[in-house]
Parts: sequence; C-alpha cells; structure tokens
Amino acid sequence: MNTELIIKIAGIGILVAVACQILSKTGRDEQATFVAIAGIIIALVMLVGEIGGLFDKIQTIFGL
Repeated sequence: MNTELIIKIAGIGILVAVACQILSKTGRDEQATFVAIAGIIIALVMLVGEIGGLFDKIQTIFGL
C-alpha cells in the first residue's frame, strides 16, 4: 500500500478534527457534523480507486 495515501487520509482526519472542535466550541454543532461527514466522504472517495485496483489484481490472479 502506498504510504502517501495513508498520510493524506491522516491529514484530512486531523484537519476535520480541528475544524469540528472549533465549530463545536463556537456553538455551530450542525456545521461540525457536516464537516465530519464531508471528511468521511473525501476519505472514502480517495479509497475507492485503491479498492478498485485491488479487485482488478484479484481478478487477474484468479483469472476471472
């Protein structure tokens, strides 16, 4: 697995956590929830390509 992807996802997690904390402290809990959901979606979109590559490799290994 590419370590660059892990570092990118960790960076997104840190940024989302900081943004959520700031928004929660200022009383904007709804926006904090939206930021958290957006962070999860961004991370999942980044992982979709890697999962697709994994399935392609599995297909070539088993000859399907």
